[in-house]
Amino acid sequence: MQTKLKVLAVALLMPLSIKLAAQTQPAAKVWSQEKANTWYARHQWLVGSDFIPSTAINQLEMWQADSFDPQTIDKELGYAQGIGMNVMRVFLHHLAWQQDPEGFKKRMDQYLAISSKHGIQTMFVFFDDCWNKEPKTGKQPAPKPGVHNSGWMQDPGQPAPENAANFPELEKYVKDVLKHFAGDKRILLWDLYNEPGNSGKENKSLPLLKSVFKWAREINPSQPISAGLWSWSLENLNRFQVANSDVITYHDYSPEADHLKTVQFLKMIGRPLICTEYMARPRNSLFATVLPMLKKENVGAINWGFVSGKTNTIYAWDTPMPDGSEPKLWFHDIFHKDGTPYNTEETDLIKNLTGRGK
Repeated sequence: MQTKLKVLAVALLMPLSIKLAAQTQPAAKVWSQEKANTWYARHQWLVGSDFIPSTAINQLEMWQADSFDPQTIDKELGYAQGIGMNVMRVFLHHLAWQQDPEGFKKRMDQYLAISSKHGIQTMFVFFDDCWNKEPKTGKQPAPKPGVHNSGWMQDPGQPAPENAANFPELEKYVKDVLKHFAGDKRILLWDLYNEPGNSGKENKSLPLLKSVFKWAREINPSQPISAGLWSWSLENLNRFQVANSDVITYHDYSPEADHLKTVQFLKMIGRPLICTEYMARPRNSLFATVLPMLKKENVGAINWGFVSGKTNTIYAWDTPMPDGSEPKLWFHDIFHKDGTPYNTEETDLIKNLTGRGK
């Protein structure tokens, strides 16, 4: 209950926070609640996954020219279309842009052409504080058997978020990408920073978080911007994220009853809600229970994990299986590489909830 009270405190502080945000961001203001809710009402119920092709271990392997794999992307987004999904959350990486800015944007455009063909909009993610802290371009490491996200890379890494000397190059990256795609209707939303403060960084990530919102407001894309709440203990970060996001995004891997309480508290902010990470079977965050609740509450639903592959997210965060054997209960992911569902009851449920099963 204590964590929920922290969320309530964030909600009650919203009016002052928005006023302060407007004062410090003259280039463009946070969307009004009316504008945000009107935007959300124009969309069907949003449902999808965090997506990376099964042939990529991390964001760099997905986006670098030598390993970009449009054939697998096309095939696997076809699986998503087949069960009625209409949005995917996709991580970028500034080092892939730094290698070749024009080629990077062309590959983004190629991805968007494929996703659009399958009736899927995209939520792109810029920065990320999770997992390995020293990203490097070039050939990426092989997966460690049985280890969840063994090769996933932070962006920009450590200690970059707290070092302002790194910011000019990051600003060029963010603004170049946003300016290029600012009016692209294939993009649903810009998720500026995944789990800021993770990996023990806490408030050290606040300078970069504030900066990326500033850079985005200066470009002022047609799509909304956000950064998802994920840990109620990070009060300074949460306060800033809530005050500066056009649409409230969040992560919740708890069972249905607890997840519903989070939804009920966040609704007090008065903005659309999109859950951008959920579904961890051993933690009882399940499609069978959570997904119908999110639809009933009109909350967008984006689960972590789509096709089992090099990210190894069928394995739990903290329970490696060094022999690489398949766990009896998958942690994340929906499909095997050949498109066979891990659990047909889950895919049938998704089809029914999205109308694809009719």
